[in-house]
Amino acid sequence: MQKICVVTTSRAEYGLLFWLMKGIQADPGMQLQLVVTGTHLSAEFGSTIDMIREDGFRIDRSFDLEMQGDKVLDITHSLALALEGFAAAFHTLQPDIIVVLGDRFEILGAAAAALIANIPVAHLHGGELSLGAIDDSIRHAVTKMSHLHFTAAAEYRRRVIRMGEEPGRVFMVGGMGMDNIKRMSFLGRAEFEKAIGFKLGERNLLITYHPETLDHLMAGKQIDELLKALVQLKNTHFIFTQPNADTGHRAIVERIQSFVFKAGDNATLIKSMGQLNYLSAMKHVDAVVGNSSSGIIEAPGFRIGTLNIGHRQDGRIKAGSVIDCDCTEGAILAGLETIYSPAFQEKLKTVKNPYGTGGASEKVLDVLRGTDVKQLIPKKFYEK
Repeated sequence: MQKICVVTTSRAEYGLLFWLMKGIQADPGMQLQLVVTGTHLSAEFGSTIDMIREDGFRIDRSFDLEMQGDKVLDITHSLALALEGFAAAFHTLQPDIIVVLGDRFEILGAAAAALIANIPVAHLHGGELSLGAIDDSIRHAVTKMSHLHFTAAAEYRRRVIRMGEEPGRVFMVGGMGMDNIKRMSFLGRAEFEKAIGFKLGERNLLITYHPETLDHLMAGKQIDELLKALVQLKNTHFIFTQPNADTGHRAIVERIQSFVFKAGDNATLIKSMGQLNYLSAMKHVDAVVGNSSSGIIEAPGFRIGTLNIGHRQDGRIKAGSVIDCDCTEGAILAGLETIYSPAFQEKLKTVKNPYGTGGASEKVLDVLRGTDVKQLIPKKFYEK
């Protein structure tokens, strides 16, 4: 039986891994091993480790990264704990292959620990660009430490190959998040309102704003520009989700909390919505606002607009439903005016999502089933 160790460190990446984990769990030729850490263990981010257990997964190892601050030294300390924690987990579990997704600093620790232990790594969502964040460099570093690659678009596959990865080990499967859209039954409006404890209004926006980690000292100023624009909107309700655990995130949280308090019944801030609530929100809001990758990858699947603010997602392939704007009050207001315009709303009816329509998890499973992982190490640098 092939032991496949899936690593999850945050609510967002867990939601993308969910159907793949279910598939591994159900396969008689595979044994799912699950290592949980990062913000899953943090009360500040909703202690989402409990949600993983409620979903029916056995957690084989978990460890605390002491994510109690948002300064450079705090993040570096957590990265050091990640490297040590993953090394100990892999030593005990002895997996045949490790599965990681994305570009978080915790994932860098997992890939490095696997590299030193000579355990092959399967990396999901490599080859992408997000030029406004240190995640961009982390993602490419993880690619070079990985042995199987599953990309969300053909352009990303070509980029991974240009980085020296053998074409026969690089698979274009589409966006992992599209499986949720294809396979989940979403909440109706009343059910959704009850689930999050918030009444929707005439107009509604789903807002997630993360720090731009290449300029994290500007996080407070940037969120101020967004909030100055939002306060001018009439008949609009706001659902804020908490930013992730990047440097500078607390300045964002504090300002949102103040905005929500002043807005009364018109706004709410939710630590962790979970995939069902989060994607159900996309069914009921007018647009996604901020700089989350979900506005780029998942939102077009609901044919709603995305106002992508600033530079965090620079470089990603974007659907016609995504409007880019600078992080200034005027640019944000102009972008929202475009999203609500009749011409743009008509355009949304025929928008195509470059990240596919679902099925990525099963494609990954098919490759894992057909791969002799013992042959993945050592790997060669591919040159045309």
